[in-house]
Amino acid sequence: MAAPISFDQIPANWRMPLFWAEVDPSMAGLPIVRQIMLLVGSMITEPDPVGPPPEEALPAGVTPGIAIPNVPKPIGTQAQADREFGRGSELACIYAAAMANNFAQETWCLPVPPPPGATAAEGEITVLTAPTEAGVFHLYIAGHHVDSIVIGTTDTASQIATIIAARINEDTTLPVVAAAVAEVVTVTAKTRGVNGNDITMQANYYGKVGGQETPPGFTFELDATLAGGAGVPDFDDAISALGEHEFEYVCLPYTDSNTLFDWEQEFGFEDTGRWGWMRQLYGHIFSAKRGTYSELIIYGETRNNGVTSIMQVEPMAASPTYEFAAAYTAKAARALTNDPARPLQTLSLNRILPARPEDRFILPELNSLSGVGIATQKTGLDGVVRIMRETTTYQLNLYGYSDDAYELVTTMATLAKIIRNQRHVITTKFPRHKLANDGIRVGPGQKLVTPKIVKAELVAQYRIDEFNGLVEDVSAFKEHLIVDRDPNNPNRLNVLWPPDLVNQLRIYAVLVQFRLQYNRGQDAEIIR
Repeated sequence: MAAPISFDQIPANWRMPLFWAEVDPSMAGLPIVRQIMLLVGSMITEPDPVGPPPEEALPAGVTPGIAIPNVPKPIGTQAQADREFGRGSELACIYAAAMANNFAQETWCLPVPPPPGATAAEGEITVLTAPTEAGVFHLYIAGHHVDSIVIGTTDTASQIATIIAARINEDTTLPVVAAAVAEVVTVTAKTRGVNGNDITMQANYYGKVGGQETPPGFTFELDATLAGGAGVPDFDDAISALGEHEFEYVCLPYTDSNTLFDWEQEFGFEDTGRWGWMRQLYGHIFSAKRGTYSELIIYGETRNNGVTSIMQVEPMAASPTYEFAAAYTAKAARALTNDPARPLQTLSLNRILPARPEDRFILPELNSLSGVGIATQKTGLDGVVRIMRETTTYQLNLYGYSDDAYELVTTMATLAKIIRNQRHVITTKFPRHKLANDGIRVGPGQKLVTPKIVKAELVAQYRIDEFNGLVEDVSAFKEHLIVDRDPNNPNRLNVLWPPDLVNQLRIYAVLVQFRLQYNRGQDAEIIR
């Protein structure tokens, strides 16, 4: 008896001759995910004249962005970012740091406005005495060198202050503007809000070895960081605007509890979260936090979520945390897009200026930080910042006991990849199939599946995932895989799908059992 073939398009009662072809892609396609990187940050906006308390106008030289706040949009160049969010804005700086680490990723930006009443951070540089010899004042703001601050012996303190302010303002990519009054330079963050307090000011970062010394006789005082910035954006509208668009790697430059709660709800495992069973969008949140060792240990104990990874930043690091977060996000996106199971250790964070060697955390401190859910970075002898361990903040199970199920970003990335692979197989090969028990006699062309057929497809996909280095131990997987019809719903298949995720080579431990000289006779006896 001829096997009936199930057609999706050609009607069974079609009588017109002769040749009619229906195209079926179910056996040809491969899962494609765009894996978009989303950069979140504050844009420069005109102050709200009715917001309490009354706000002042933007400082001279600061131009607001033209983007619609709280609406994500794709950005392809730095010029676009500067125009949309304001040149030197937090989000424009985040975009620059991200592109320095990953220029090939499709990138969207989500600009948020400062909240009503937000204030801009400020700091001061005070010139005390003029130099006795001409030279260059090497000033770093937010980890970026301010070029060409040349001062001479005939310059007065107030003239030097004017020169410093002028050079700062000439570099419009900086996140600050400056104004000089007498011998005092006031430096103001372009973007209002609390993150302006993370903008550092340092002199002679590379020191004498790097050819950076204060000209003889020249003395000054400067604030190590700006201060007085207040206000954290409200993200409700911004998160709502994401809709069901997939954003795989999210740079979030805020680490306060309210902000993280909102974003972790959006990306969480609950019914309405992106990792939940209904939405299946997945995604990862990356951030960075500055603090002392004890501050970060205490902070780490307050966080517990597998979708969030927050990198440690030393108190005296020159680059702001929002640029650390951007570099971390971009480099992770680049690596995990290529292979979600490979560890991120040793990947460099380009365009990031770390703390000086004497101010960096040591390995025992980094080891302890990774134990409380803080991702770690370390600077090598070459001065390049590199990822050490891409830890998530997840530490405890639902009962509050220690658990490492979601400890690593690679675990989450691998899970997202293989779940999507499975979803592609099922939705592509069995989109409109009938369901019957195992053992039924049916023609091979029928659009009908049984539990065994689905199980075979899952095993075949698992072998592909194993070949691609995402999972291991297919024999154990087959042994524990369960595919059954629901006893209360004959139209439903229930699957227990037990993947064994591939692991990473993170520690190579060697016991060096040395000798000054082998005892040939004794060792030969041991060998025999």
